[in-house]
Amino acid sequence: MLARVGDSLYWMSRYLERAENTVRQLDVTMGLMLDTSDTSAETRWRRMMTALGKVSGMEWNGDMDAMASRLVFDSLNPASVTFCVNGARENARQVREEISSEQWQRLNRLYHQMHSPHAQAQFRTSINDFLASIIDGIHLFKGVSDTTMIHGQGWQFIRLGRYLERAYATATLLEVYQPELFEEQEVDNSGYHYLELVGLLRCCTSFEAYCQVYTADLSPARILEFLLLNRDFPHAIRYCVDGIRHAIESIQRTGGRRPPDELTAVIGRLHAMLGYTNIGEILGGDTAAFLHNIREQSMRVHELIYRYYVHYSIQSALAV
Repeated sequence: MLARVGDSLYWMSRYLERAENTVRQLDVTMGLMLDTSDTSAETRWRRMMTALGKVSGMEWNGDMDAMASRLVFDSLNPASVTFCVNGARENARQVREEISSEQWQRLNRLYHQMHSPHAQAQFRTSINDFLASIIDGIHLFKGVSDTTMIHGQGWQFIRLGRYLERAYATATLLEVYQPELFEEQEVDNSGYHYLELVGLLRCCTSFEAYCQVYTADLSPARILEFLLLNRDFPHAIRYCVDGIRHAIESIQRTGGRRPPDELTAVIGRLHAMLGYTNIGEILGGDTAAFLHNIREQSMRVHELIYRYYVHYSIQSALAV
């Protein structure tokens, strides 16, 4: 497969995963703002901006609806939903011959929904319904991708982008919540604390899945364990890392090459961090540093993917 094709499929997938993450966090944050707790709307907004990557140019101005509209529709802001959908569609357009007609139709439909002259009016009329329709569009694209595309190298690049973006986003979210929810001295049994834990799980679409494993007795340690170490839940970091590793192995196997040693080592290190530890060891050490290390290792995987699959030299290609 050509490097530019793999790159476009990879970024198409990352952009859509990023858009979905932004929509979910916005929806949850707006719901939490309805709670009459001591936490101000500005504090919740700043926390969301940090979880989305320290977004610049989105400082709180007191008008939640206007700020939410900017986060959704500002096509010049790299953190906005529209910017991500635009990026996904442009990457898909560049490799139109590599994806199915159904994939293109679903993504194109989502793009035109975001750019409809009535979109902002629909957003103001029912914010929750509009955000849910965006997530529905992204989920439809993912489902169509899995059922209409050959599960070869191109499909694996889509999985690679999805799981790498998701692992990084979940680690960032947990790192942002860590000082408030996962430090023992901060834990309490108040209704506010319970609401914050529910919000965190909803940001990862994991409330029902968590309850199936641990019941509805929410515990910060169990939530951290679930979102970090569960190997069966698609939004858990352990699951995502397994998906990244399998995607890279499949790309190399179908290309007739073995994975580059450096990339294998980084992924193996990340897998070992999650596969050979337990929540007691994580909480007994520096939890914030552990989460930050996951983010750094994820960024390193991205850099190596670009070195070996996109911006590679003839020498490095022959070496592996």
